[in-house]
Amino acid sequence: MIPMPLRDIAAATGGTLTGDPDLVIDAVGTDSRRPPDGSSLFVALPTDHADGHDFIEAAVAAGTAAVLTRRPVPTATVPVIQVTDPWTALADLGVHVRRSVGPTTVAVTGSVGKTTVKDFTAAAIGAGRRVHAARGSYNNELGVPLTMLGLVEDSEVLVAEVGARHVGDIAQLAPLLAPDIAVVTAVAGVHLEVFGSIDAVARAKAELVAALGPDGTAVLHVADPRVAAMAQAAPNVISVATDDPAADVHASDVRLDRLARATATAVTPWGTTTLTLPVAGRHQVLNALLALAVAGHVGIDLDAAAAAIAAAPVSPWRGEVCVANGMTILNDAYNANPTSVVASLDTLVAIERTGRTMAILGVMAEIGDTAQDEHLAIGRTCARLGIDHVVVVGDGAGGIATGARAAGIAEVSVVADGDAATAVARAWLAPGDVVVVKGSRVAGLEQVAARLVDEQVGA
Repeated sequence: MIPMPLRDIAAATGGTLTGDPDLVIDAVGTDSRRPPDGSSLFVALPTDHADGHDFIEAAVAAGTAAVLTRRPVPTATVPVIQVTDPWTALADLGVHVRRSVGPTTVAVTGSVGKTTVKDFTAAAIGAGRRVHAARGSYNNELGVPLTMLGLVEDSEVLVAEVGARHVGDIAQLAPLLAPDIAVVTAVAGVHLEVFGSIDAVARAKAELVAALGPDGTAVLHVADPRVAAMAQAAPNVISVATDDPAADVHASDVRLDRLARATATAVTPWGTTTLTLPVAGRHQVLNALLALAVAGHVGIDLDAAAAAIAAAPVSPWRGEVCVANGMTILNDAYNANPTSVVASLDTLVAIERTGRTMAILGVMAEIGDTAQDEHLAIGRTCARLGIDHVVVVGDGAGGIATGARAAGIAEVSVVADGDAATAVARAWLAPGDVVVVKGSRVAGLEQVAARLVDEQVGA
């Protein structure tokens, strides 16, 4: 964050300041237990689960230098900024910082792949410009302002991620960012229990494109027809598709190594380069192409951008591959929907092996009325791909087991939780085998993958 005196923070948020107006703040936090390093401002956010106002004293005791709140704090021993709504104030402060720094702003959305695209884009642009990017999946009404607040004076490009759980969410978040470049990865059947239909998901994602100014550019995955349709609302478009040579940015000669990590020739308006991906799965080629399109558009040397993608640190639990004691573990446990699960299963069987394959699968949450059919279909996909053992974890995922058994898989285990799944995997796996771990966040299967990796590394 750019250092800022409290008087400027009060002015940016429309708040009333009690205390030293010259006190300089250089960090903002919302967790009373862990204030950021430095001279930090604690923003007391009310949520459905807890009210930050109840933890002001704890934040001060933990070392925060000032507090932003919607109600008076007569006992406060640090300066206080009182505002009408802390959520609005946080957003306003983030916008103030972004405007003060003035970066080119890239915003990424989509039903699948947006965090990986964000990571690849930040790496690619970082090959030639000073970049600030969202941490992890900071993509909501908290994460977007905090991302902007992380800008520093010399940040040239901001790479943000924007998510949605309702139509209208992105329409509220995108103006905060005022994106110069909007990237849309895909539209898939996620959060259907809230959205109601995949067309509603598409409308939500299209809100990012609608937020572009007259000189803005949309980078669109045009092999997805719902994303391609967003071009009608975009001032300028860069089309991207893995296998369509008519797209502005596309790939040729896609190859997978023994761990299913792709190498491809990327063809772009700025020339060609070789992509070598740090994560497993042919589907990751699209994510890299979208990032490369943004990098090329902002003037980054193509070869330098590709090299940066090859070395990019990717957020955890997304296509991570670990090889230990002859076994290969594919940790793709961050989240799950029908599109991403099929991609993970395709990657599983693409990994070279001398032994067998196991898929540890949790529920695909929030996919609406199609849930039973979609889980059955995943079970059938496991059979079509010849997966040897399917482990189905937790409530709601039983359709995977039903589909797999009906399609002829002999070894199907249904277990209650991650501990039981780990036990099944430990007893069954042997050198030469490959296992994928995949499930929605509610399944918590990242712990299964972590235990398997730790056990193998330590064996």
